[in-house]
Amino acid sequence: MTSPSVPTSHTSQNAPLTVQNYPTPLSPPLPPISKQIELARAMAASSRSSLFALSISDILYEDQWLIVVNKPQGVYCEAVLESVPRFLADLSEGTKGTLPELHLANRLDRDTSGVTVITKSHKVASKLVKAFTDHKVKKTYIALCVGSAPKWEKITIKSGHGRSKFGAWRVYAASDVGQTLPGGSIVRDMETSFELLSVNGQGNFNELSEFEKDENIIVVEEKAVKDADGKKDEILVRAFPQSGRTHQIRLHCQYLGISIRGDVKYEGVYEWNEKIYDGHELHAESLSFEHPITGLPVKFCAPPPSWAKE
Repeated sequence: MTSPSVPTSHTSQNAPLTVQNYPTPLSPPLPPISKQIELARAMAASSRSSLFALSISDILYEDQWLIVVNKPQGVYCEAVLESVPRFLADLSEGTKGTLPELHLANRLDRDTSGVTVITKSHKVASKLVKAFTDHKVKKTYIALCVGSAPKWEKITIKSGHGRSKFGAWRVYAASDVGQTLPGGSIVRDMETSFELLSVNGQGNFNELSEFEKDENIIVVEEKAVKDADGKKDEILVRAFPQSGRTHQIRLHCQYLGISIRGDVKYEGVYEWNEKIYDGHELHAESLSFEHPITGLPVKFCAPPPSWAKE
């Protein structure tokens, strides 16, 4: 007796399985060493954050709707938020009144220092969230990087941004924007402009001004080619993120071959010139937007950290 033949065509009840082709990330996975170092940093930051208390020197601006803080490196934003009621209570000692409804308008990574805005009511919070969502808030950052000295003075990089199947944030091709990733998220657009400030301390830490794009634009479509044997320099840059993606500046610095010093997640040096770095050197320099109540333009700047003035 012969066995039945295997059908060569499929019916609608027996449709073939299709394999999902996901976009390929163009930046490398997290270095193995980063997991251990990041865990140690997180534990140290938790300890510091539990003891954190705002001082008057941390306050960049305050009115009845906002309080703007210069967040230190190695402290969680939530710790800054939790310390505000005590600070406000100490300021108003002897007077009665209920504490405001406090919300973080923007969040910085644990090791990123700089301008953090806290709103004092739900109404103000919702207006500022909308301003961030609509890209009506202008931001600048300062980063100290290590890599081969750039040939450019200004550059703009456009790419995709998303989580890989291992959960890490990665750079994707600009043409992958809108494509689905493992887990159901999609690749989103990511754009950052950079201005070179100094190389090995030589250059000008010029005052913050309006950034004017030039024709030096990189549209990411393939993996970056890096000079592994090239001379390593200390490079100070100012970043102007046009979108607000997680770890955006850190990822784009990595792609450009100038990873931020101390940023072990994105190939930044952990030890440099016989010194161990406890965090990455990225500073939220300024935020500009229309005041959510008065409608007037406001700009808040945090003084540069010591590493930006070396």
